[in-house]
Amino acid sequence: MLRSKRLGLVLMAMVAALSVNVVGNAVETGPSLGINLAGPADWNTELPLRDAFRFSRTWISQRQGAGWGAGPELKLDERGWVRRLEPGCWAETPLLTNCAGAVPIGEWTVLYDGVGTIELWGEKVSSRPDGPGRILLTLRESNGFFLRLTATDPANYVRNIRVLPPGVTPEQVAEQPWNPNFLRRWKGVRCLRFMDFMHTNNSDVRSWGQRPLVADASWSQGLPLELMCDLANRLHADPWFCIPHQADDDYVRQFAKQAKELLEPQRTVWIEYSNEVWNSQFEQHRYAAEQGRKLGFADKPWEAAWRFTSYRSVQIFDIWEEVFGGSERLQRVLASQAANAYVSEQICEFRAAYKHADVLAIAPYVSFNVRADEAERVVALGLDAALRRMEQQSLPECIEWMRAQKSSADRWKLRLVAYEGGQHMVGIGGAENNEALTKMLHAANRDKRMGGIYRQYLQAWTDAGGDLFCAFSSVGTWSKWGSWGLMQRDGENPGDYPKFLATMQWARSLGQPVRRASQGSPAMEARPVQAQP
Repeated sequence: MLRSKRLGLVLMAMVAALSVNVVGNAVETGPSLGINLAGPADWNTELPLRDAFRFSRTWISQRQGAGWGAGPELKLDERGWVRRLEPGCWAETPLLTNCAGAVPIGEWTVLYDGVGTIELWGEKVSSRPDGPGRILLTLRESNGFFLRLTATDPANYVRNIRVLPPGVTPEQVAEQPWNPNFLRRWKGVRCLRFMDFMHTNNSDVRSWGQRPLVADASWSQGLPLELMCDLANRLHADPWFCIPHQADDDYVRQFAKQAKELLEPQRTVWIEYSNEVWNSQFEQHRYAAEQGRKLGFADKPWEAAWRFTSYRSVQIFDIWEEVFGGSERLQRVLASQAANAYVSEQICEFRAAYKHADVLAIAPYVSFNVRADEAERVVALGLDAALRRMEQQSLPECIEWMRAQKSSADRWKLRLVAYEGGQHMVGIGGAENNEALTKMLHAANRDKRMGGIYRQYLQAWTDAGGDLFCAFSSVGTWSKWGSWGLMQRDGENPGDYPKFLATMQWARSLGQPVRRASQGSPAMEARPVQAQP
């Protein structure tokens, strides 16, 4: 368990040991690499935390003889632990699903407080009790498993479950909760964008009382602010927070106060209202459209959403400035659609929002969206043709977006940053179900020519006058929904991913102290780990 003492006020005293890449209104700026971190979930293959239970899924209620998940509503305490079980019922949760090849094999340790019975099951999994509140779990393959709670004493119910990999002690986790390989991988980046860490998209968070807490059973619904500040301090990187679209003013103020308290004074804080509020696929767009129309900003829902983005962003910026005593440590973000500078104009100009901001943020993806009616033709043309199209059509188009948006940013005296960016090879509108297409797009992302495209792409960002570039995304398994991860799994060889290598080489060329591929990618802990072939 993470000790509140460790992740409370003590965080203020953490010492900065590396050179500081602080940005702000009056300090050095320029192109640099940031990273969007993959979100907390049981299928997160980056394994950022040592304690695997922290990313466990919400408890699944089961009843003997009923269908999957057909058990009664569980009686949980305020932090999500099961207080009691009805006869013939149990609760379970999957851990490390879809993480084959990333999960360390060997002897894991399961710890818990309270009185009850925990069972562990999965392929090539065995377990045995090792004293009160302690189970030894043996994984003979690098794969996930289920944790099943079959009994719990209501007077002293099972809680504080921890699932620790081979060689890791609870004392180590309390002192340092992060996977050391995760810390090594992103050491030297300028900024950590926490959009997915916060479960920003379609968030239902409205009040400060709904925020994730360190004491929660699972952080799969969002990481606590304490953890995000701790990570920023450890990596000496600036945090980028995305404020939930429905959050009230008290939430914003309390968030700002706690961030100020916990972050090193060298840290500059990037503040954005939600994520891609301009994008109609998200609930935050529909909310902003409704609010904007209620306020009379526009009749058309998309215009109302753009203008409400300006309006609410400035309100949020004002609260942060009040808490921080000015904007010197803040980067106030107005985000827009990369392919449409007109949207940027509407957001920046409405009620002169640009006067209250520091940067215009876009997501200049190298777009290769394959529709269902062209999927077979793209597959038939083959991998070489796809990569040529990326280099000769998609990349030049993206570069023009960069240039147009830089002109817009210059007009309002804002810096141009990328809140996200990278390749965007994906099937859409049904094409994602074409297995041959998915296979080819995955192969393109592994191809050394993708590394060449990334080098051209990032150099074009530099040449266009771009500032911070937050790649999307850190590490994650590729699927029919896209190949977003720069790598796919913790413990893999970075040299197998040309786009990862090109991205880190670009950062090093700018003077950032990021790791070289030749420094290797050790397993989650110091013990050797065998991965599935």
